[in-house]
Amino acid sequence: MFQAAVQRFYVSAAAESVCRTIFLVGFRRYCKKTSTKLRVSEALSGSQLGSDVKVQGWVRSVRPQKDNIFLHVNDGSSLQSLQIVAGAKLNDPLLTFGSAVEVTGVLKKSPHQKQPVELEAEQIRVVGECNPIDFPFKIKERHSLEYIRKLPHLRCRTNAFSSLLRIRSEATAAIHSYFKDNGFVQIHTPIITSNDCEGAGELFRVEPSGPDYVDDEDFFSVPAFLTVSGQLHLEVISGAFSKVYTFGPSFRAENSQSRRHLAEFFMVEAEISFTESLEDLTRVMEDMFRSATEHVLAHCVEDVDLFHRHVTPGHRDTVEAMLNKSFPVITYTEAIEILHRHSEKFTFPTDWGCDLKTEHEKYLVKHCGNVPVFVTNYPYDLKPFYARDNQDHPKHT
Repeated sequence: MFQAAVQRFYVSAAAESVCRTIFLVGFRRYCKKTSTKLRVSEALSGSQLGSDVKVQGWVRSVRPQKDNIFLHVNDGSSLQSLQIVAGAKLNDPLLTFGSAVEVTGVLKKSPHQKQPVELEAEQIRVVGECNPIDFPFKIKERHSLEYIRKLPHLRCRTNAFSSLLRIRSEATAAIHSYFKDNGFVQIHTPIITSNDCEGAGELFRVEPSGPDYVDDEDFFSVPAFLTVSGQLHLEVISGAFSKVYTFGPSFRAENSQSRRHLAEFFMVEAEISFTESLEDLTRVMEDMFRSATEHVLAHCVEDVDLFHRHVTPGHRDTVEAMLNKSFPVITYTEAIEILHRHSEKFTFPTDWGCDLKTEHEKYLVKHCGNVPVFVTNYPYDLKPFYARDNQDHPKHT
């Protein structure tokens, strides 16, 4: 009996020891430091100084030294890259310019004035290799926009295109926010449609392909096209909703190689019911432009500054002037009179009844202080078939 009791004691002691071991292992795992995953823009803000963080992105530069290795990593969330400082033992032959990495370490204040913070790496994992010899972008080289455009799958990694995409994203959000805050309902108008909204005939026709379809057979029983505008659909819907808008792709089959003739672009269109005057419309357009521009300038400071310095030098003053001045409203007749007083001759005529060309529009903008200009009361014959005539001024819109 005594021997059995001793055996039971040893078994209990062993079980207790096993339980204690399991508890301690679990406790250590629970107490182990966990890294907070941050975007590069969040890391650069310095809000997580002293914390264990994880950053994922693409290597913009590699600078190995005897005792350390310095990396610059960018994930597209910021124009600036995050500097990574690591010991030489973390150097990896696969750690090259263009490679995708995951870096874990402690975020610290940088001793250098050019960067606010840096990440002291404890672990660097290469998750995507890149051969710097075959990679079409070379480190420390500035490539022309013409060369970058030939690489649509990689051009978003360049400063110019990444800044442009961030600005466009913020502008899109600002436009939607403006309309939502002002009581507009967003309408998704059809992309494939049977109507030619403006009657210009510059349409991309949509046809089915495959062995089950006959060449002369229309899928919708009528010819179908990519939309040039959602306006006609909005006009119908404005009979039930007082404020509606659409923001989507439009397509124009204009075979012209210029910035003013795009085959595909995004367009904002709005319709308002129960309007009393054109001022009801011009106020919405001016407020939307001003609101979206102010939002972009506030949220894309570095990206906008990049374009002001390298793409459109001197344009900053023009933008500020547009935000500080009201947009003038002039009639078509007043515009023609202004053009007639111009000392230099235009390439196209400026007689009453002519359509305003690009050179005319540019001069009117310059004449009015380099701000957007509203021109009203056009001759009726110059406007599309759906434009309503002006009851106060016959033969005008």
